[in-house]
Amino acid sequence: MKKKVQSLSFEFFPPKTPLGKEKLELLATKLRLYSPEYFSVTFGAGGSTKDGTLEACLSLLKTKIEVCPHLSGIGSSKQTVKEILDQYKNYNFKRLVVLRGDLPSGIGGTGDFPYAINLIQFIKEIYKDYFKIEVAAYPEIHPEASSEDSDFKNFLKKIEAGASGAITQFFFEPEPYFQFIEKCRKKGLEVPIVPGIMPIHNSKALIRMSKNCGAKIPKWLEKGLNQYTKEQDLIKFGIEAITDLCSKLIDFGIPSIHFYTVNREEPTDSIINNLNFRK
Repeated sequence: MKKKVQSLSFEFFPPKTPLGKEKLELLATKLRLYSPEYFSVTFGAGGSTKDGTLEACLSLLKTKIEVCPHLSGIGSSKQTVKEILDQYKNYNFKRLVVLRGDLPSGIGGTGDFPYAINLIQFIKEIYKDYFKIEVAAYPEIHPEASSEDSDFKNFLKKIEAGASGAITQFFFEPEPYFQFIEKCRKKGLEVPIVPGIMPIHNSKALIRMSKNCGAKIPKWLEKGLNQYTKEQDLIKFGIEAITDLCSKLIDFGIPSIHFYTVNREEPTDSIINNLNFRK
C-alpha cells in the first residue's frame, strides 16, 4: 500500500505592507484547510524583522493553527533575546525554530550567540522545557561548514542540547536526505527530521537562494530553469518536479513535509493536491 504523509507545516515571512498582511491572512486561511501541524514565521538577519515576526505570528493566531516563530541569535545580546522570548511566552507560543541566522551587513561581531547551539543552551537554561525547539539540518552540508563530518557533528550537538526535531534546508533530489537520515539512524537519533520543500516560483530567485544556502541545483533542474522562460511554464514544470520529489520522500517514510511558501498559495497548493492530501 502506498504510504501517505501524516502532516504538513507551512513557512511564511513577515509582510512589510498592509496589502501583504491581508494576503498572508488570506493565504493562511486557505492553507489551514489542510489541518497543518503549525505555521512558522521567519526572523530577519540580526533580528531585523523581530517586530514583523511577532506581528505576523499574532495575526496567524486567528486561524486556530499552532504558530511557531523563528528566532536567530547571531548579532544579538542575551538581554535582547530574552525580551523576545518573554514576548513569545506571554503570547503562549510554545514552539520555536531556532537558528544561528545571518549577520546583516554593516554590523560587526556575532553578539552573544555565534552559533545556534549557544542559543539553544540559553533557551534551555532560562525556560527549561517550556519551548519545543526545532533546528535546521543540512543534507547537502552547510555552506560555511569545514567538512561534512564537522557539519554533522554540529547537528548532533544541537539535538543533544535539547532540540526536539529538525527541518532540513531545501533540496531537489532525495538521495542527500536519504543519506542524512541513514547517518542519523546509525547514531540512534529518533527525533523527527522533516524535509523542507521549496516550490519553484522564479528562476533567478531560486538560483540566488540555492547559492546562499548551499542547495545544489542538479542538471535536470538547471535545464528546466533555462528552458521554461515563461512563468506559467516554469511553474507547471516545477509542480511536476516537486511533486515527484515529495512522492519519493513519502515512499521513504518521512514524518511530515514543511513547505517554504514564500507567502504564495501556488504552486504549493497544486503540489499538495497532486499528493492527494485532502482538505
